[in-house]
Amino acid sequence: MDLLVLLLLCTAPLIRGYRSGLVIDSCEDMKFHYSGLSAQTAPSPFIVTTEQRRYRLGEDVKVELQGPASTPFTGFLLEAIEVGSETPVGSFAIPAGAAKLLTCSQRPNSAVSHTSGFNSSYIQVTWRSEPSGDIKTVQFRASFVQNSTTFWVNVTSPVLTFTNGRAARSAGSLTGNGSTQLTPLVKSARSISSANCGVTKVCFSHPASCDPAVSSSCYFMSAMMSSNGTAVQYEMTGPYEGYIAFGFSDDQRMGNDDIYVCVTDSSGQAVVQHMYSTGRTTPQARPLGNVYNVTTSLQNNVISCSFTTTDIISIQGTSGFSQSYYFMFVHGRSSNGQIQKHSADFVSTTKMDISTPVVVSNSGFPDIIKAHGSLMLIAWMTTGSLGMMVARYLKKMAKGTRMCDKDLWFVVHVGVMCMTVAATIIAFILVFSHARDWSGGAHPVLGCLVMILSFFQPIVAMLRCGPQHHLRYLFNTSHFLNAVIIKSLAVAAIFTGLGLIDSSDGWLMKVMGGFLAWEALFYIMLEIHNGRNKHADSATVELESELVKIDGLLIGLFFLGNICFLVALLVGIGER
Repeated sequence: MDLLVLLLLCTAPLIRGYRSGLVIDSCEDMKFHYSGLSAQTAPSPFIVTTEQRRYRLGEDVKVELQGPASTPFTGFLLEAIEVGSETPVGSFAIPAGAAKLLTCSQRPNSAVSHTSGFNSSYIQVTWRSEPSGDIKTVQFRASFVQNSTTFWVNVTSPVLTFTNGRAARSAGSLTGNGSTQLTPLVKSARSISSANCGVTKVCFSHPASCDPAVSSSCYFMSAMMSSNGTAVQYEMTGPYEGYIAFGFSDDQRMGNDDIYVCVTDSSGQAVVQHMYSTGRTTPQARPLGNVYNVTTSLQNNVISCSFTTTDIISIQGTSGFSQSYYFMFVHGRSSNGQIQKHSADFVSTTKMDISTPVVVSNSGFPDIIKAHGSLMLIAWMTTGSLGMMVARYLKKMAKGTRMCDKDLWFVVHVGVMCMTVAATIIAFILVFSHARDWSGGAHPVLGCLVMILSFFQPIVAMLRCGPQHHLRYLFNTSHFLNAVIIKSLAVAAIFTGLGLIDSSDGWLMKVMGGFLAWEALFYIMLEIHNGRNKHADSATVELESELVKIDGLLIGLFFLGNICFLVALLVGIGER
């Protein structure tokens, strides 16, 4: 009769007694064969853990089954199996009265189950490996019964590997920031996908609605609430720089955020960390808490982490799974498990709660950042290029024409270059007023160099010596070289800036590359033609006029192409 009560619950009216064959079947597939009932598909609030991750032959290993204190389980079945097979390995010892030993696959004491009247959120048993035999990688699996209609099957522990040396006695390892980190299982990054988004789980991604199973450039996170509302399974994946992270916030700015991080540690293994940000400084580590079923992956330059936790979301002023929060996703570099300033962030347009399965929309980049980028593009793709070309190639086109007692080319050159510097200054102020911090990376360095050199270029020009001065050539040379340096740095800054906001297909970078090739082609053509103009100084007026017309035609065609490239980039930025 002992076998008949293996999975009986003392107050479960829907569960009937079965013959001994039920026990054998449950040992093989871990399923509770209740008439007309199916196992839960949501993450289990109950977990299986061990105090170590390695074992030696004949060694005892403590195995713990636990769940939230407010949610006890009333039945369980536990066994140890060889990874990759269904074969039970080793034997169990149990505390008196709390559980009973079973014989599965004709192996005595190879499984443990509850006893009649069991009702607890925690139990510890001892597993002993075989004293001799083949070396095996072991994993514990359990099935849990919460009540007469709610149960989970095949809840697994982290893998236990064989070692000849001293067994590790810690359930986790300390990360560089002092927080405890569970040793994760490893699974393919492609196992995370957008399937069931808006049906059983909340999803947030960049680009919007991308599928990480299809695109390796997709930044993605999801949250799926358990049926009883006590646990959440989180997933996150994205291109690898050093770390990815998602957080919950009461606003769309950094500060007062509950954060989970997927980062590589000093050994190159992807691990999960829990953090909290109190301002715009580096987030502080928090205890990982009740996190289990941790799986990580770093494959094909994609980092992924998945885990289940019963810890509620908690930020200052708000806590709980059913509360509404803004979703944030960031990515950046790391060093030995320490995250650095994120290189980009994506924030949801509205507050959402993770108990309501939806696809959360991505607000993309703030308008002030888009304005910054647009001004820099306008400054260095149109007005800046126009000012440089007028000064170098179009002096003869308006020879003798004056405005405000100055040559027309000079007035145009000064006017458009002042517009370029003004646009650069405004773009600089906009981005720093938004960030209020140094973001790190090459882009802000290049931007600051462009700003400084652009600011001093017109000041030095106003202090230049007269055209007939014997040192005038020094000003002409330095003014020209500084303009070339500023233009080169501005192009580099645009490339690095577009790289921070570009979509998965790199479309913006390709357009900018096309613009660079277009501009280089026309500079070469104009330089060649300019050389011909110098040889035509003593030519007829008709020939000189013809050469000037060709200069004008080339520059007009050049700016027509520039405008096309500029419009394409501005539209692309607007869609981000």
